Amino acid sequence: MRVEPSVPGDVLSRVLAPFEAAGGQRIDAPLLQPLNLLLDLAGEAMRARLFVVQSEGGPESCLRPDFTVAIARQHLERGLVDGRYVYQGPAYRASTGSDRPEEFVQTGLEVFSADQPTAEADAEVASLAWAAASAGRRQDLSLWLGDVALFSAFIDSLELSDALARRLKRIAGRPRLLAAELARAGQTSVNAGGRLAGLLSGLSEPEAAALLEEVWALAGVEPVGGRGPAEIASRLVRKSEAASALALTEVQAESIRAFMAINDTSTAAFAQVRTLAGSRTPALDAALALWGERLALLETVIPPGRMRFTPSLGHAFDYYDGITIEVRSAALGADQPVAVGGRYDSLLARLGGRGDLHAVGCMVRPWRAWAGGKA
Repeated sequence: MRVEPSVPGDVLSRVLAPFEAAGGQRIDAPLLQPLNLLLDLAGEAMRARLFVVQSEGGPESCLRPDFTVAIARQHLERGLVDGRYVYQGPAYRASTGSDRPEEFVQTGLEVFSADQPTAEADAEVASLAWAAASAGRRQDLSLWLGDVALFSAFIDSLELSDALARRLKRIAGRPRLLAAELARAGQTSVNAGGRLAGLLSGLSEPEAAALLEEVWALAGVEPVGGRGPAEIASRLVRKSEAASALALTEVQAESIRAFMAINDTSTAAFAQVRTLAGSRTPALDAALALWGERLALLETVIPPGRMRFTPSLGHAFDYYDGITIEVRSAALGADQPVAVGGRYDSLLARLGGRGDLHAVGCMVRPWRAWAGGKA
């Protein structure tokens, strides 16, 4: 395993300091995390980047690829509503075909609350990501912003069928899936999900799971990898529904491509969103108004000319459902961000928490933030 070079202690302290000053409670997270949960959040393609661990006959686990999910699970297990946690420690991701470190240090902040999301809360975390990243004293940083919720509001403005709109919103954070959906624009629907998936798609989830178990029993098959029949049946049903769903028209697909290609100063970017929208909707108006509030706050913190907005900004895990944040270094490029983060309210419900809980956070890579570190 390739280990990231050490970062001087004073640099680690400087990067951590903005988060601690914001009132975060220092916390650690279990090194082992459930593999199936991480794959559900990032898709099977993520498996190749995880270090998988399995005891004989036990469920598969993996070394934590980041802290967000692990800390969210801890917060829910404690039965708490509000929480503000700071962490600093190693995370692990396999990197085949490159010389990138596979064990590296992350420093971050996660904030949980029952309060409704506000521009102030989002701007605070973006500002803290900037402050922590800047503590490494690089001079070439810029703050990049995106918004999954704005994508959803834009999709609603196109007046698509409910099923197609839901499908697009679900894959907003999965660039490859979204590209595949855009690529089939103008095509007639064909059920490419397979015969078994097509059969299961007409059943309720309990019925589909029961039928799958019966097929396994008849074939003498034992499932591996810890996935149960309900989970597998659900995935097959979603695959079948996606393959047979109505496709976008070429005009609709081109509007979405143009929206995702926006990469400009914030003011110019939002003007382009208005131009591309199919119709003016309350949701789109509200999303843009919220951005007006966020920007007014961020402009008091971020140096002029250092902010960009692009709707395509996404991360490895698809649990982000609001603002997305990256701090980038011009020297390192877009594929090696110094800091990442965003709002992920829906993750808490997916982890079994209450539906009225909200979460936002960010993470910094000190080795990338440090002026004397990653070149």
